[in-house]
Amino acid sequence: MAQRGVTRTKVLATARLLFQRQGYHATGVNQILEEADAPKGSLYFHFPGGKQQLATEAVTLGAQELGELIDAVIDDAPDPASAVRTIADLLAKQLEDSDFLDGCPITTVALEAGGSDPIRDACRAGYDRWLISIADAFVGAGLRRIEATELAMVVLSTIEGGLLLARTRRDAALLRTVAAHVADQVAAALLKHRGTAKPPS
Repeated sequence: MAQRGVTRTKVLATARLLFQRQGYHATGVNQILEEADAPKGSLYFHFPGGKQQLATEAVTLGAQELGELIDAVIDDAPDPASAVRTIADLLAKQLEDSDFLDGCPITTVALEAGGSDPIRDACRAGYDRWLISIADAFVGAGLRRIEATELAMVVLSTIEGGLLLARTRRDAALLRTVAAHVADQVAAALLKHRGTAKPPS
């Protein structure tokens, strides 16, 4: 039983990486099993829904891992603007360390997920998870929820776009540059809020 659990975990981790790097259509079941060193019949034993179930769970796993990283950075950062810079810097380093193979754990699959409701829903849930974490940080710094949510959308969209551009051009400095600009935007929004907030009576 323990070996079965190990095989499932290994197949899922391998699929997460391959889908992240290659996308859904370019990643075959045989490649996943070969790189996971898993028996040929193990895919449908562990994932009865086949490749679609595997991709759905792989996206969910990737989103969870990045979400935990975002939460940890936010908890450790002195302020939300610093957190934005740190998140982008960690993603940039991951790009560099992987020779520009490892971008966002969701984006490559999300671009191809139009025909699959489970995969699309998993991608959306992942993005929502990150948005909520970032927005919560802005709320904690004093912004109203609606302002925090809108700003979080700007931050996440900017980092996602910067990550894709950096990966395509093989230049992580691009991601750090756009992140620095959006971090300045975050700092300005928080400073403006503090300047307009009513003092306690």
